[in-house]
Amino acid sequence: MPSNKKSKKKPMAEINVVPYIDVMLVLLVIFMVTAPLLTQGVKVDLPQASSAPLDNQDQEPLVVSIKADGSYYMKIGKDEELPKPLDEITAQTAKIIKVQPKTPVLVWGDTNVPYGKVVDLMALLQQAGAESVGLVTEPPR
Repeated sequence: MPSNKKSKKKPMAEINVVPYIDVMLVLLVIFMVTAPLLTQGVKVDLPQASSAPLDNQDQEPLVVSIKADGSYYMKIGKDEELPKPLDEITAQTAKIIKVQPKTPVLVWGDTNVPYGKVVDLMALLQQAGAESVGLVTEPPR
């Protein structure tokens, strides 16, 4: 016997999002594992803000400078204004790092210095024992 009741509409099918979440989590893990493997180069600790002070104020940083002509300078001792050969800079850095391992090392590079010279210097400073090498910049005007 047919009923006279109005037929009810069936609700729309719901999408199960759990499998999509699982796939996204797997992709996230894959990217998190492979991203550090893809990064190559010299480790540089970048400041989080342009005006943030140095964290390690109790130790004076070791500053190595490169002028536009490619000459190297080290802010230590009496002859700060005299250019020094790269092997002397790395030797002095190694001695300082051996005595004070947590000494921050900073590179002041002129704007006109080729990028490769700055990277080479940073790599040599890390080979001399510096845990991290930072770049010094001026705030934007």
